[in-house]
Amino acid sequence: MVERLTRRVKASEGRHSGEIRIVVESSLPSSYLWRKASVSQLARQRALTLFGKLRVWDTEQNNGVLIYLLLAEQLIEIVADRGLNQHVPAHHWQGVVQQMRLAFQQGFYEEGLTQALQEVSALLVRSFPLGEGETHRNELPDRPRID
Repeated sequence: MVERLTRRVKASEGRHSGEIRIVVESSLPSSYLWRKASVSQLARQRALTLFGKLRVWDTEQNNGVLIYLLLAEQLIEIVADRGLNQHVPAHHWQGVVQQMRLAFQQGFYEEGLTQALQEVSALLVRSFPLGEGETHRNELPDRPRID
């Protein structure tokens, strides 16, 4: 599954200038467990931390996207950089997350991730297409990070 997702990210990025990172964690790091917040707030904080730590925010056109899965709590977060967010309303991201959640509830994890990846790709192609003769400058790893 990881290899297939890697190929899908690579193929997607061949169509636009954005960067997509997928991160799957089995649980939150222990340092998060002492914070006074709901698990969903902690998952969002973790996604934002990884967005910075993995340099998804540091793309040339500010068009990186992080798809974050917290398996233990079955939580999903999508964090998009400001370049893409100015083209995509917040409710759209919520819809992508909801579709993933429905697929995951049925046990279709790879399919749910693939569908989300297709949605993100379509948004990036629409907002940041590659110009004629232009090739994608791969700024981040395509392989999902699984911890």
